Amino acid sequence: MAKLLVRGARVLSADATAAPFAELLIEDGRIAALLPPGTEVPDAKPHDASGRLAIPGLVNGHTHGHGGLAKGSGDKWDLALLLAHAPWISGGRTLADKQLSTTLTAVEMLRKGCTAAFDLPAEFPAPTLDGLDAMAEAYATVGLRAVLAPMVGDLTFFQATPGLVEALPEPFRARAAAMRAASAEEILGAIGSAAQSWSHSRRNIRLGCAPTIPLHGTDDFLKGCRALSAEYGLPMQTHVAEARYQAAGGEIRYGGATLLEHMDRLGLVGRWFSVAHGVWLTQSDLELLGKRGAGLSHNPGANMRLASGIAPVRAAIRAGVHVGIGTDGSSSSDNQNMFEAMRLAAFASRLWEDAEEADWLGTAETVRLATRGSSHLVGHDEGGSLEPGKAADIVLLDLAHVNWAPFNDAANQLVWTEDGSAVADVMVAGEWKLRDRRVLGLDEAKLAREAQEAADRLRTTNAAIRAWCEEVAPHVACHCRALARGWTRGRRLLRAE
Repeated sequence: MAKLLVRGARVLSADATAAPFAELLIEDGRIAALLPPGTEVPDAKPHDASGRLAIPGLVNGHTHGHGGLAKGSGDKWDLALLLAHAPWISGGRTLADKQLSTTLTAVEMLRKGCTAAFDLPAEFPAPTLDGLDAMAEAYATVGLRAVLAPMVGDLTFFQATPGLVEALPEPFRARAAAMRAASAEEILGAIGSAAQSWSHSRRNIRLGCAPTIPLHGTDDFLKGCRALSAEYGLPMQTHVAEARYQAAGGEIRYGGATLLEHMDRLGLVGRWFSVAHGVWLTQSDLELLGKRGAGLSHNPGANMRLASGIAPVRAAIRAGVHVGIGTDGSSSSDNQNMFEAMRLAAFASRLWEDAEEADWLGTAETVRLATRGSSHLVGHDEGGSLEPGKAADIVLLDLAHVNWAPFNDAANQLVWTEDGSAVADVMVAGEWKLRDRRVLGLDEAKLAREAQEAADRLRTTNAAIRAWCEEVAPHVACHCRALARGWTRGRRLLRAE
């Protein structure tokens, strides 16, 4: 690969506190050197980046590529309602639909300055080799790095939530009880087969394993996921304590233990493991994560959108947890904008009762979480900053854009004023993937037409199951909120004692 000299840009410092002018020398997909302004490198091809701010590519610590076709599907939903509606939101997909949805997700991330993602795709009742290959191909076409960790469980939402089936009125109970995921053997076998034949690592796309929610897996299934992770070196991520009803359900199912404590007893928690959301993790949970070298993806947009709450990010950092930032999927937060995720993360840190300035996330720290922090979660420690030896995953922002007029402070404006609209160019592993705001390698107008055609067709395909989901949803909400209220009252009584 020929040398490239990116000239004339301001370059965000490794700690994100400054953005001096520098020349970036790119060679073999890496940053070979940061050179003083005006340095000549005769054997390097120059790229004029005057009027640009160079930042490391943002890394999405948690998303769902299958959400691309489902953005804007709901309004006043909490997490339980989202899961109740999942059969029609993501149902009826063809192989082409799965690739299309992931492509939409990847394009949006690229356009908004993201170069890598931890993606938990869903296929029901079990992941398929063809489906995983199609989704990997979507990332390869757009050019992003990714971990593809199939979101799996051998229990359905209705089976997994304590008392839910029994709480439903009779007309809904039989159908809910009859819903079945694939067997543990079938699901684990599919992931194992994918791991054995995986050919996408050379294109910066790794396979992972994501037992979706602890409650949604039997103990043997969860241990089977960990065994696959250990055998094939698969990173793991799980939705843990995202909503109060889940925390309550965990204590009911596991005899008073928290969800994370139970997963740890089964051997799942370690440096290979990260929690998505973690809103209702206890202090002892956070200390356990820190002790085990595990991580946490903070997804403030989805947590607010679904009324889940605010994750204890400062407490997690103080406990030694590796923290990154994510958007969640487009069916639960409705966009893939990591700039927005940073802004919301900083805002949310100020809402804790009795929190003082030292507890808040500052802007430079927030940028580091969305770059270096999330890079650690996806297992790409060569990313996350613009330093010699690091991967050449670079985003160029247009400083003539109104978001940057005037330029006052790089970190403050990245978090407070940037919304992705100033992203002009994006490079991944030393190769341009977005040039002059144009995605290379695919026809975006054609992509939009295909997305609308698919959405229209799926709306008809899923009409009957949607009607059933809308009828059962109020009963689901009633039960899950009662679980949450009971758990909260119990916590208050314990504190009072």
